[in-house]
Amino acid sequence: MKIERSLVRRTVAVAAAGATALVLAACGGADDGGSDGSAGHGGHSAAASATASPTPSASASDARGGHNAADVAFAKGMIPHHRQAVEMADLAPGRAGSPEVEKLAAEIKKAQDPEIRTLSGWLTAWGEEVPAEGAAMDHSSHGMDGMDGMDGMDGMDGMDGMMTDQEMRGLEDASGEAFDTAFLELMVKHHEGALAMAETERADGAFAPAKKMAAQIITSQSAEIERMNGLLGKG
Repeated sequence: MKIERSLVRRTVAVAAAGATALVLAACGGADDGGSDGSAGHGGHSAAASATASPTPSASASDARGGHNAADVAFAKGMIPHHRQAVEMADLAPGRAGSPEVEKLAAEIKKAQDPEIRTLSGWLTAWGEEVPAEGAAMDHSSHGMDGMDGMDGMDGMDGMDGMMTDQEMRGLEDASGEAFDTAFLELMVKHHEGALAMAETERADGAFAPAKKMAAQIITSQSAEIERMNGLLGKG
């Protein structure tokens, strides 16, 4: 009987040890599976992140596509036009007779400088040449060399409001109230030219950001024209 009890105890011990081993193996398998699962979640997150981020090629194609000749003409015409407005605005400090005119000039420069950079970026993305810096000084040809006959710009010659060399020299030589009057009158004409260019882009352009900029120019510069006419006493 003692021998039988001893055999039973051994059998139970072996069985228990086997069960423990099976449990440990199962736990080990679960741990391994957990590690694999964790890696799987990490991979899923990485894939999701990659999907959520736009590819550089997609961004580049967005910048290049969807434009037409009117968009190119708008950018090439508005860059020298804006440059001259900034040039005029730079004359105000030290020459303007009223703080209102000096403030207006600063606001014009602040608004148009970033637009010049944006327009230049579009032309570069489209593989087009950005007008040279000197183009803004070619007042006799309105800074639009090579643009005659381009789609979207027909009939614009003489309507862009660009200052002549004589007008620019007169503004440089003026000060006080004389400067204020000349600056306001010339800038009203200049803005009216920009409005005509923007209206053409809004009607004929295809590139949505350019059409949006044109609409913003119409809104902001129309308000500035009204403001300048008020300062001239023409309200």
